Amino acid sequence: MLLLAGVGAAGWFLWSIAKNVPEIDAVTDYKPKIPLRIYTADQVLIGEFGVERRDFVPIAQMPDLMKKAVLAIEDTRFYEHGGIDWIRAMGAARANLKGGFREGASTITMQVARTFFLSREKVVSRKLTEIALALKIEKALSKDQILELYMNQIYLGQRAYGFSSAARAYFGKQLDQLSVGEIAMLAGLPQNPSRHNPAVNLKRATQRQHAVLKRMHDLDYITEAQYREAVDQPVRVKPGGQQFATHAEYVAELARQAVFEQFKDEAYTSGIRVTTTIMSKDQDAAYESVRRNVLAYDQRHGYRGPEGFIDLPADPAERDIAIDEALQKRPSSDGLIPAVVTAASARQVSVETQGGDSLEISGAGLRFVGQALSEKAKASIRLRPGALVRVMQDSRSKAWSIVQVPQVAAAFVALDQNTGAYRALVGGFDFNLQKYNHVTQAWRQPGSAIKPFVYSAALEKGYSPGTMILDEALDLPGENAGATWSPQNDDGKFDGVVSMRDSLAHSKNVTTVRLLRAVSVPYAHEYLRRFGFDHTRHPKNLTLALGTGAVTPLQMAGGYAVFANGGYSVQPYLIAKIQDARGAVIQQATRPATPPEEQRVIDQRNAFVTDTMLRAVTLYGTGAAASDRLGRTDLAGKTGTTSDAIDGWFAGYGGNVVAVAWMGYDEPKSLGGREFGATLSLPIWIDYMKVAIAKTPTPERAPPQGVMQENGEWIYSEFAELADFKSIDITPLPEAAPDDPAEEEQPPPPPELPPD
Repeated sequence: MLLLAGVGAAGWFLWSIAKNVPEIDAVTDYKPKIPLRIYTADQVLIGEFGVERRDFVPIAQMPDLMKKAVLAIEDTRFYEHGGIDWIRAMGAARANLKGGFREGASTITMQVARTFFLSREKVVSRKLTEIALALKIEKALSKDQILELYMNQIYLGQRAYGFSSAARAYFGKQLDQLSVGEIAMLAGLPQNPSRHNPAVNLKRATQRQHAVLKRMHDLDYITEAQYREAVDQPVRVKPGGQQFATHAEYVAELARQAVFEQFKDEAYTSGIRVTTTIMSKDQDAAYESVRRNVLAYDQRHGYRGPEGFIDLPADPAERDIAIDEALQKRPSSDGLIPAVVTAASARQVSVETQGGDSLEISGAGLRFVGQALSEKAKASIRLRPGALVRVMQDSRSKAWSIVQVPQVAAAFVALDQNTGAYRALVGGFDFNLQKYNHVTQAWRQPGSAIKPFVYSAALEKGYSPGTMILDEALDLPGENAGATWSPQNDDGKFDGVVSMRDSLAHSKNVTTVRLLRAVSVPYAHEYLRRFGFDHTRHPKNLTLALGTGAVTPLQMAGGYAVFANGGYSVQPYLIAKIQDARGAVIQQATRPATPPEEQRVIDQRNAFVTDTMLRAVTLYGTGAAASDRLGRTDLAGKTGTTSDAIDGWFAGYGGNVVAVAWMGYDEPKSLGGREFGATLSLPIWIDYMKVAIAKTPTPERAPPQGVMQENGEWIYSEFAELADFKSIDITPLPEAAPDDPAEEEQPPPPPELPPD
């Protein structure tokens, strides 16, 4: 009677469990949550966005040894049992009779059931439900399908789900690139991803790896030689945190924003793949150039002192804890490693990094902080034990030096001059330190970099590069908030009379103001709209000539592209292609290799003549370092330095690439009395172009119809007979208003403006 009651109770219990077993649509209609991934045009991964990192790899494409390693350690008889390994279960039961659930007998099918539907709580009801689910899954799916689910869904630490994603997270490799030792280390993770995480505890991970290797060897999955080599060979794990081969964080964020706007939350789970127009080689060059030249500027302007100070306990163990806690709070920056000074003298400084490495720095490595080692140094900047500093290792000599995180900001952007496709974009010194994208978001005064657009407007009024302009002191009553404004040249000198070409090449302020006065402020102000500038952000007075308005670096690149490509406005674009998880193209950008005529905003002749003047800037003017260092004749551009050197620019082009570099402080202040666009931003531009156009032929630019040379200078044909009269403040012009229709020699009207 008691036996019947017990059987009945057990039957009722099993029936109640079976009745509540959930449907298994999640596995029969598996839709993995695959993150949004952003790639360069040459297919280098630069961004990944989503709660779960996962690559879906069909079981047929999964490396055979990876499958064998997982089966060896997790479920040797997977292809033999029907979801429950009764042999293993009985062994586990005997072990567990000693008390508690010390040993599990979960098969891969049971783990799939738990992963998709259950918690890891060790109670009898959960275990019975897991068994029921496993039997149900085995009836619905083939063994290969179950293994495919497992190897793509299982959590393996570092936010990585599935073995393919884990291979990238821990080793930066694809599955088919892994060594035997790396395969074994990954196969050991499912049991306890946090305990066996090699990025956190390599010692425990290695112990688990050795257990996997032994099991693989015992099952003849690997040879004795493979086993020995894998055991003896240390595994190199990527540093913690998500890292990519190419630094393009600002690019990836721009692409993420665009895709999210279109697909909303589905963007992060449906496996969308975005290919940008960025080339990894160009992006690497831009990133390294910005970093190198910002650090060079920072070095020129002296050491500001340690980032802070901590007290160092006398007890070694407590000291290690104090150092570790302090360094964990320091934001990371590529190559600028936080460290704590443990000893300091005038000739040598000892520091300790977060990884526990002790470094001795001396000689040239202390040159930057020499004053901070003096006994006379202020307490706030003096290097002493407990000081929080940054150290950097030279990539060539491997020597260490003490540096600091720069406070100055910078930006760089490069576009294809004909299509508007981004070639490279660096929105700041370090995305980890500041997410603000200076390329697209920073409105800054352009300074002299705006001058070419004033000179372009002058060409439409009949002036030419040979027009002579008086370079003498100029007083303008009422132009300075009612007071007299007297513009000055940067060098404080006047040259008497200069040509329009030389005025631009040497960035003469006074002659440019005279030119704008002759062209008229209203005409030049409206003329800026042709180049994509927001004319409402520019003043309607003569200071317009010196760049007192506001532009973004991206706007500046678009403006200079008009001169580079022969007179066309191009719309910058970043995303070349969007694909779904299966590779089907959802969206693709198509741009003609050359701009269509409807995009023309200035006369081809104007673009050609302005180009000749911009080439003079790089040949013998303020940007001459470009031609000197790059040795090309197709380079054109303009430096820009605002009043008190608050902003430094260089905008230019060559080899079908238009690029703009900018440097300045987010809280505007002077960059230094001896700093100019030529010292701040031109070096960034040069270092980038050295790589970007190294293998690009030097294009020739033929003169268009309608221009001719007069006394060695280009001029519109219809204005040739007026050339002698087109001097400024030397030969008086007729006393008619510039736009007066009664004027005898009225220049032709400008081309129709493009719509806003």
